[in-house]
Amino acid sequence: MFKVSIFYILTFFILISSCSEGSKKNLSQQLQSKDSSEIHKKPASTFQDTLYINSISVVFYQPDSLQLNRIKEITDPSIFDGSMHEYFYQIRNAHIVLKQNWSQLKIVDSKNVRYLVFAGLDHTRYTIDLDQYNDAYGMFVFDLKKAPILVEMTNLESIIHMYLSS
Repeated sequence: MFKVSIFYILTFFILISSCSEGSKKNLSQQLQSKDSSEIHKKPASTFQDTLYINSISVVFYQPDSLQLNRIKEITDPSIFDGSMHEYFYQIRNAHIVLKQNWSQLKIVDSKNVRYLVFAGLDHTRYTIDLDQYNDAYGMFVFDLKKAPILVEMTNLESIIHMYLSS
């Protein structure tokens, strides 16, 4: 009897999980037109400016206001609103975790730039064109000794730990 109950409970959770996974959509995957038949790439940045980073840092990027308006125009309103809500909390959580666990990392918020140029200790330059990333918001970590990496904000603790310790 106990085994049968576990079977039904597990089946229930698997069904619930698969249903909710199928309905989750993220802005980077669903930059869609209003008729939802066409998937678009993130609109280009309005600015062509460059931000130079030459310290151990985490750089948060976000769209400029005109770019955000263009993203909103081509995205289903419910997907856009949900994504903005999700990004807000991911960024807020990331700032809290970084301040608590990696206070040695300088936090840089960039908005009106298209390019990020990271300068390493050996004078190596790593240039990131944010127009090439379909996420409206994101973050890179850089330690001066190796190339910066894009960090998934929902898993930042383990990714940053592995990046900084290797």
